[in-house]
Amino acid sequence: MADDVFADAEAWGFETRAIRAGQPHDPTSGAVVTPISLATTFVQEDVGVHRGYEYSRTGNPTRTALQECLASLEGAAHGLAFGSGMAAEDTLLRTLAPGDHIILGNDAYGGTFRLISAVLAPMGIEWSAADLTDPAALATEMRPNTKVVWAETPTNPLLTVIDLEAIAEVAHSGDAMFVVDNTFATPYLQQPLSLGADAVIHSTTKYCGGHSDVVGGFVALNDDALAERLAYLQNAIGAIGSPFDNYLTLRGLKTLAVRMDRHCESAEAVVEFLQSRNEVIEVRYPGLPDHPGHEAAARQMKKFGGMVSFRVAGGKDAAMRLAVSTQVFSLAESLGAVESLIEHPGAMTHASAAGSPLEVPDDLIRLSVGIESLPDLLGDLAAAFDRL
Repeated sequence: MADDVFADAEAWGFETRAIRAGQPHDPTSGAVVTPISLATTFVQEDVGVHRGYEYSRTGNPTRTALQECLASLEGAAHGLAFGSGMAAEDTLLRTLAPGDHIILGNDAYGGTFRLISAVLAPMGIEWSAADLTDPAALATEMRPNTKVVWAETPTNPLLTVIDLEAIAEVAHSGDAMFVVDNTFATPYLQQPLSLGADAVIHSTTKYCGGHSDVVGGFVALNDDALAERLAYLQNAIGAIGSPFDNYLTLRGLKTLAVRMDRHCESAEAVVEFLQSRNEVIEVRYPGLPDHPGHEAAARQMKKFGGMVSFRVAGGKDAAMRLAVSTQVFSLAESLGAVESLIEHPGAMTHASAAGSPLEVPDDLIRLSVGIESLPDLLGDLAAAFDRL
């Protein structure tokens, strides 16, 4: 297939774009894999005249390929790749000024809460938490100086589902930017820009990379002026990943669709197993009909994801003992990779939220269901429960 058909790339299906968007065959060698450009600087044809690249902090061909590919998957006009998800969040929030106000969902990632409450708040940025499952509650929380409404769906770690269109309407009625962290769902399962979001955030460390071997972040958006501002800030701050990091993430995107299908399929089986155990007092998964956000999830998601949270009878002690009793599920932070992971959010990923409006139950366990053999996953959980 000739590379001149890239003009029609946006008409391709998701899986095709994941493999080809932003990745034409190398014109020098014909290589089908995007080269890793390690150059830090690029020759100029004349003073100030170059071929699109001058210094690798400002722009790099491998990073460009990743940005074009993931932006295409999100249905975005612009995409910027960062050195981490937190670097992406920090850069986006640097568009605010002292006195501006952020509304954060009351069930948000601990790192986002820490960035806003412990780093930005001392610099004069105001914030508050709201129940984003209730648009009326958000409307009550809106202030004249509210500039950002920040949501996750499904959330981390309680897997709360936000009705994106309803929340976008409230945010925009107050002229606030609506930001959605799409890390859990990925663009394969959900595309927030089409549902009213102004910017989409990813920790590409998770499902986009998918192999627990690269840290990265991403912002997808359609606003030309905001994209230009973010590119300026990114260059000024230096919040970039290495060319090799960008290459690994780009490689991960190629199999995102097939991995997500397997994650979702296995997660549904794990949920069914957990519901059969007397040691489990609550299972939180958007695919369950009795989940409060099931209707919204079914409307705005293709499938229900590979993350499962549940509460353990016996409280914190039992939950922490269970977390260290598995063998196939590895006790580790992070999520979204081929390996199955188990963690205790209250003592691990969300420890920074203790004592705050975002504190999570201390009997909660979070599973990131990988793509191992399903009988091994279920057998491992059964054995862990039996050890209790």
